[in-house]
Amino acid sequence: MNIAHIKLNVISMPLKSPFHTHLGTVTEREGIIIEVIDSDGVSGYGEGVAFSTPWYTEETVKTSLHLLEDILIPLLRNNPITHPEEAAILFNSIRRNNMAKAGLEMAIWDLHAKRNSVSLSASIGGSRRKVASGVVVAANSLSSSLKQIEKYLEEGYQRIKVKINPQQDYSLLDGIRRHYPELPIMADANSAYTLKDTERLKALDDFNLLMIEQPLASDDIIQHSLLQKELKTPICLDESIVSFVDVKNAIDLGSCKIINIKAGRVGGLYEAKRIHDYCLEKKIAVWCGGMIEFGISRAHNIALASLPGFTIPGDISASNRFWEEDIITPEVKVENGLVTVPDTPGIGFGINKKRLKETTLLEKSFKFEKK
Repeated sequence: MNIAHIKLNVISMPLKSPFHTHLGTVTEREGIIIEVIDSDGVSGYGEGVAFSTPWYTEETVKTSLHLLEDILIPLLRNNPITHPEEAAILFNSIRRNNMAKAGLEMAIWDLHAKRNSVSLSASIGGSRRKVASGVVVAANSLSSSLKQIEKYLEEGYQRIKVKINPQQDYSLLDGIRRHYPELPIMADANSAYTLKDTERLKALDDFNLLMIEQPLASDDIIQHSLLQKELKTPICLDESIVSFVDVKNAIDLGSCKIINIKAGRVGGLYEAKRIHDYCLEKKIAVWCGGMIEFGISRAHNIALASLPGFTIPGDISASNRFWEEDIITPEVKVENGLVTVPDTPGIGFGINKKRLKETTLLEKSFKFEKK
């Protein structure tokens, strides 16, 4: 793998409608598009999925840009690799900053797959030809939530995720359940609760939820183990899981029954696959989470969700869920609740260069010395 050139584009695009959580509202999405080009001119693409402010994790677009420009790209330049797994291991010498690592590592995976004329799904061991699609309802009222749910069900989505917090949890879920008694629903708390809210969370057992995602602190594993013992509803860990070691500890402690795997959160596809394989061995259900991504990260998520352990519909919605026009061609589509896994080399999507240029705020370029 003879890398010759790396390009970074910081882009920004307005969402079609605001995305509400108790932590804040997202109306505009920034991200970093990473292109890794080899000496033959073949390009692989990745996407840095940190947000503009550190509301989800400590990373931001600016900190990711610093890590890529000043740390990770020079590290890669000085340590030539032959396989994407070597990049993941190389980046482990840097603590945390997983979203910056993942964006670059995943671009290298795409390049590797293209060089070998295989799909990204096949490169990482994927076996599904279609993946089930779920969607997030992030509205600020019951009526708005019901309107969104009705629309998404008409579009074929197989599972609905609802954002909850102590101010509206029971009333919101009760209202939704009255309208949709059999609908597969999961509730995402984004760390809105503490153990003092145990009785409140136990009351949500009434709604036969698929799971409650990350009810307690974003860096906690121990207290979740205490809470899971009190709940019938499975706990799913999201923000608490940033490494393979976190997964082992969570399973050993009984902190959850389900794990949300986001390649960006755990540092890339290599670590995501290790987590998937271990959960499959331990019979822990997994699903692929979303980050309000542009199409490149969405394409990587499709490949990841094609692995056999992903039995729960993931946050892999269509491109038009968030964007008037995405930066990939063709755009991701959901048909009868399913997304087709591309079988063409790499991520299986082209880049809409015109749209990329229209949305670019900043460009940076890094040349590697010829070998």
